[in-house]
Amino acid sequence: MLSSWIARVLPHMPPGWVWIFSRRYIAGETLEQALAVCRSLNEAGALVTLDLLGEDVLRDEQARSYRVQYLEILDQLSRQGVRGNVSLKPTMFGLKLDEERCWEHLSVIVARAAELDLFVRVDMEDSSCVDAEIKLFRRLHQRWPRHVGLVVQAYLHRTPADVAGLQDLTPLSLRLCKGIYREPPSVALQDRQEIRNAYLDLARKMFRHGIRVGLATHDRFLVDGCRNLLEEYRVAPEAYEFQMLYGVTPELRGALLRQGHPLRVYVPFGKDWFGYSVRRLRENPTLVRHILRALFFRG
Repeated sequence: MLSSWIARVLPHMPPGWVWIFSRRYIAGETLEQALAVCRSLNEAGALVTLDLLGEDVLRDEQARSYRVQYLEILDQLSRQGVRGNVSLKPTMFGLKLDEERCWEHLSVIVARAAELDLFVRVDMEDSSCVDAEIKLFRRLHQRWPRHVGLVVQAYLHRTPADVAGLQDLTPLSLRLCKGIYREPPSVALQDRQEIRNAYLDLARKMFRHGIRVGLATHDRFLVDGCRNLLEEYRVAPEAYEFQMLYGVTPELRGALLRQGHPLRVYVPFGKDWFGYSVRRLRENPTLVRHILRALFFRG
């Protein structure tokens, strides 16, 4: 109840107060700050994904600015030898304004990633974007199959069919998450356990079909379920990784690393941290609980 109340009042709080809840899982406003966090995580044994904050741009000049910033991120990852890749949201590049122009921006970024032998994860956004983002991913995969992956959301009713429809792509890398956007019952599961069951069913199908899976979750029930599936299907370390958000459940992250599991930490940063924090905490109040724990029980 406390988590839900905090999430509701966040939009009306001064930025300084929001930062109290945000600083544990946002790596700062600048690339330099984010790279320092990435190097620290690498030293602890984790891979990283840099995620520049921003979405739903209103003008193409904004999209061009994000493209320049992502090219700099890729160059710095390569130059500094950081073990990691990048993720991005297509709406940052004008997906809702002009799909073809969005493709042009992303193709430049993925082409540069391929030159540097790096990887780009295309995030999945709310349900209104799914068709366009799958189409965009297919186009990118056709040209750079080893350097681009996609996110899928377990709670969407359509996701099993979407995953089956992508199995013609080789190699295929998918990040599996529960789903964070507020969606109606006609579009997405609402019950917590039903979402968990859907997540594990999708993980099982991906392991069966040799899809490389990023198991993105902070839910201990799902972590345990995924570990059982990894043993059952004898999944090789190069065929999966656990993925977690920077600053959330650090003790669970450490335990997985000690057990020898490959693990990647998503490292969000950027000047749009306030808008991002308000949206994410409002959409997923359980994050507040994780952050409160991280504030008072570090590990």
